[in-house]
Amino acid sequence: MSPLRQRLLSIFGGSVGNLIEWYDFYVYSAFSLYFAHAFFPDADPLVQQLNTAGVFALGFLIRPVGGWLMGLYADLRGRRSALTVSVTLMCLGSLVIAVCPTYARIGVMAPVVLMLARLLQGLSLGGEYGTSATYLSEVATSRHRGFYSSFQYVTLIMGQLLATLTLLVLQRLLLTGAQLEAWGWRIPFGIGAALAVFGFYMRRNMVETEAFTREAAKPSAHHPMRELLRHPKEIGVVVGLTMGGTLAFYTYTVYMQKFLVNSVGLTRDEATLISASSLFLYMLFQPVLGFVSDKVGRRPVLMGFGILGTLCTVPLLTALTRTRDAFTAFMLVLAALIILSGYTSINAVVKAELFPARIRALGVGLPYALTVSLFGGTAEYVGTRLKLAGREEWFFWYVTACIFCSLLVYTVMPDTRRHSRIDAAS
Repeated sequence: MSPLRQRLLSIFGGSVGNLIEWYDFYVYSAFSLYFAHAFFPDADPLVQQLNTAGVFALGFLIRPVGGWLMGLYADLRGRRSALTVSVTLMCLGSLVIAVCPTYARIGVMAPVVLMLARLLQGLSLGGEYGTSATYLSEVATSRHRGFYSSFQYVTLIMGQLLATLTLLVLQRLLLTGAQLEAWGWRIPFGIGAALAVFGFYMRRNMVETEAFTREAAKPSAHHPMRELLRHPKEIGVVVGLTMGGTLAFYTYTVYMQKFLVNSVGLTRDEATLISASSLFLYMLFQPVLGFVSDKVGRRPVLMGFGILGTLCTVPLLTALTRTRDAFTAFMLVLAALIILSGYTSINAVVKAELFPARIRALGVGLPYALTVSLFGGTAEYVGTRLKLAGREEWFFWYVTACIFCSLLVYTVMPDTRRHSRIDAAS
């Protein structure tokens, strides 16, 4: 097999598994409008959404543990092994949700079981991001690393898009709203568990990266956490560049569908259609900007997101709350996602380029997971809580402030395309 073909197959294998994992995780958010009452019975639909958003955030709060455990495992035992474990955990989490009894049948144990399933999924994703980013960056050539690694977010978005399309098909073609609320919401979790089995098979047949193989052959004592703490500057860069990007990402993707229903006043079907169509176009921008970063550098692309995100977030979200037209809402969401592409297309490769191979998965995964837990995973909860309090505009300024903090990091950080540690001896 030629090196190019082997590289492409490895990227495909890693990417397909990534798609399946993110589909499983995002199905929860996409279908929460239908199953919230089954686990959190309450007369107020917004309170139901607040409770399900809290469980969604819990799945993120456990992610640093996954980032730590899977990062250690990936740096000690290999990227492929860690990716296989992560997709197995996601499969179990989805299967538990698919068969979990409702509150009406087992009372308070229903939300407890739901919470445990989300913890499994959170552990899985905590390890998935850092290891997947490391794997895709290491198998790519230096000249096209931004382009190839951008497919991590292509498949991440495809996973979310697949979850949204599953909802759209069930809404429009197969089930009524009453059927979705009664039992139809279980179908996508069952599909996710089955897909994860396929992802397990794909990852079992992936090749290990040369960077890890070379590092594993070195006869030296390896203490990953101790070595990671010797890179405080790199850890700070990961936290800083992630803060604004992850909050914006979860605002415009995960939270947006509920925002369009609760704040804009669109129907569930309209919100689903807007989410699906805007996500598809957003996905196409990832390899374009990844390619651009290979030509002009990573920093200018990140700066573009930081500047436009700081200037445009409040106007875009405010305009959304004032429109009642579905097409206008679609154009506003798409504009926000295009701006966001400056972060999502290359953030994974930037982080991977900061660390040496022996701690790369841990260095990318742990600080990233901590930051996502604090900012990305709580975006839906904070947005819903401020909506309940009648101070929704405060959320718009909160997102803007976090993007501005990341912009400050972009202005002082080195351009990792020119100072990459992936190709350097480590």
